[in-house]
Amino acid sequence: MSPAEGEASGHTPWSGPRPLRPSKVRAQANGWDGGPRYAACRTISIGSPISAIIGNRPFRPLPPMAAILLTMSPKMQPSPALLAQCRTPKSRRMITVAAFYQFTRLIDPVALRPALLVTARDHGVCGTVLLAGEGVNGTIAGTRHGVDAVLTDLRHLPGCAQLRVQESRAETQPFGRMKVRLKREIVTMGQPDVDPLSGTGHRIAAPDWNALITAPDVAVIDTRNAYEVAIGSFAGAIDPGTDSFGDFPGWWQKNAQRFAGKRIAMFCTGGIRCEKSTAYLLGQGVAEVFHLHGGILNYLDTVAPEENLFKGACFVFDTRVSVGPGLIQGAHQSCHACRRPLTEADRASPRYEPGAACPNCADTTTDADRARFRERHRQIRLASERGQKHLGA
Repeated sequence: MSPAEGEASGHTPWSGPRPLRPSKVRAQANGWDGGPRYAACRTISIGSPISAIIGNRPFRPLPPMAAILLTMSPKMQPSPALLAQCRTPKSRRMITVAAFYQFTRLIDPVALRPALLVTARDHGVCGTVLLAGEGVNGTIAGTRHGVDAVLTDLRHLPGCAQLRVQESRAETQPFGRMKVRLKREIVTMGQPDVDPLSGTGHRIAAPDWNALITAPDVAVIDTRNAYEVAIGSFAGAIDPGTDSFGDFPGWWQKNAQRFAGKRIAMFCTGGIRCEKSTAYLLGQGVAEVFHLHGGILNYLDTVAPEENLFKGACFVFDTRVSVGPGLIQGAHQSCHACRRPLTEADRASPRYEPGAACPNCADTTTDADRARFRERHRQIRLASERGQKHLGA
């Protein structure tokens, strides 16, 4: 492509050295499903326009800072920038995972969806963002640059300048694609009169949490689902045994008398469920309600291991399945049939069949269900053998 052609097409004109002997280049990036493309090559540096690499061939743009694998002739030498990228320590090349939420008034959530999708996809970011009239909630993952770009767009939404964000790291992309969904609620409780913007419980910083929950007049309630609580919680916390967050109000109505005269301390994964659950309890007349600011994730990332009162692992809604102190990925795996977290003991059970059933769901699925799950598991395995990622993984 000539400089004139580059300007006409919108690409930055190539101003590098004269081309070397043509050679084949294979460019491949995480999240790119376009398959291998080959073209003549010049000396390449990170940040070179993609038109300089593949000429006039149609090509899906690569995400910024994508890992580019080069097959080059002996005459070609990698640029200093490419060498620097290859030498970057693994810890600095890990995926950034950002969980976030903000309760705010969004007048037209539908209109916000397209721009968020474009920014995320242009930067190779995957994950899920929920938009509703009451605010925004989600988790995304990608390069540091890509995640920052999406968070910048989110902070420009009305009332989101102080967006609550909790970051962690993953060795591989924990999401298969990017989704921006429109919802009635950003966390479903089914109580339209509950409004966290009108008031919530007192937020307790992670370093102060231990003193609160060990006080004799405090009842500690885990607001998460039963399958989350099963793999880890604070010692002595009450498990409501709910299957979904929408079950919590009914549980409270049946058990409220148990907590008469008690101060209530509540916690969840990242803090958003407690914004609603403490607002709900205030509306029920509970005088003193507290919740862990930033949730378990912030606690595990902040509190020293020797002072950590959280026992077990914290379930997360991505392919990491669980994290522990320092937000290091745990040993749990996910059942591809019911999506519940599995321990080593679960996977050793005779009722466990990879991709099809586990001790949690073996009695609740039909033969037709298991046949469908087996086929999906087979497709996932075949995609892995081809070096691809199946969206159902």
